[in-house]
Amino acid sequence: MAKRVPLADGISAFVDNYDAVVIDLWGVIHDGVTLYPGVADCLRRLADQRKPYAMLSNAPRRAVAIARSMDRMGLSASLYPHIMSSGEATWRGLKDRREAWFDGVGDRCFHIGPERDANLFNETSLVPVGSVADADFILNTGPWEDGETIADYEHQLVAGAVSGLKMVCANPDLEVIRGGRRIICAGALAQRYEELGGDVQYYGKPYRPIYDSCLHLIGDPDPARVLAIGDSLITDIAGAAGMGMDSILVLGGIHGEAFASGNSSVRFEVEEKIAVACAAEGHFPIAAIAEFSW
Repeated sequence: MAKRVPLADGISAFVDNYDAVVIDLWGVIHDGVTLYPGVADCLRRLADQRKPYAMLSNAPRRAVAIARSMDRMGLSASLYPHIMSSGEATWRGLKDRREAWFDGVGDRCFHIGPERDANLFNETSLVPVGSVADADFILNTGPWEDGETIADYEHQLVAGAVSGLKMVCANPDLEVIRGGRRIICAGALAQRYEELGGDVQYYGKPYRPIYDSCLHLIGDPDPARVLAIGDSLITDIAGAAGMGMDSILVLGGIHGEAFASGNSSVRFEVEEKIAVACAAEGHFPIAAIAEFSW
C-alpha cells in the first residue's frame, strides 16, 4: 500500500516547524491570468510570522517581468519580496557562460518562444537569428502561441538536432494550466529534442542550482529547515526532495483533474489518488492542500 499523504486545510499547521518557505507561483498563486482566491490573505498571514519566504517559479522570464505581471493581477509587491525564476537563472547562465556546457557555443541564437520572453537577451552577447540554419544554439522558452503542440515544432527540432545544435531550456515544465486551459511548456519541446538526440541544458526546478539561488535570496537557510509549496510532483515536489526539503502539494494546479474525486466529501478517495501518484514519482510531500490558504 502506498504511503499516505494527509489532506490539510492550509499551511498554518506546518509553518511554525520551519525557518523559511519557498512558494511556487503558477498553479499555486495564480493560473497565469488571475490570482487564486485567498492568496493575498494567506501571504499576509505568512508575512506576519516574520519568517523569510521567496517565490520560486519555472516561468521563463526575468524576475522583474514576473513582478510586473503579478502587479497587474492585483497582488501587492510587499507580499512577494523575493522572486527567483527559471528565466532569471537562464539569463544569468546566458550572460556569464560559466558552465562547461557552453564551451564552443557561439552567440547566434534561434529563439523558440513568445516575444514577451525576449528580455532574456538583454545585457548578453547573444545575437538573435531567424532560422535554425543560421544559429549556433537554440533558446527554448516555450511555444510561440498558446494551443500549439509539439508537432508544430518538429521541423525546427529535427533541423536543430541533425545540425548538432545545443538547446537551452528556460522552463523544464512539460505543461501548465493558463486561464483554465492546458498548454505545453518549454520542457515538452526540450524532451522531444532529447528524443531526437539533442543536447539540452535546463534551468529551473527540479534542478538544484535554482534552489541554491533562491535560498541565497533569503539568507541561505539550511534546506532541511525550509518548507516548499508547489503544485507539480515532477518539479516542485521532486525538486524539494532533491534538496532535502519537506514539501506541501497544492492540488488545484497542474494535477487538479487527476486528483479530483467523484465525491469531494470522500477524503480517503483523494488521499489514495495522491498516494498512488506520489509512489509512481518516488517523492512524497508531508501533506496536500486543496489550495494555497492559511
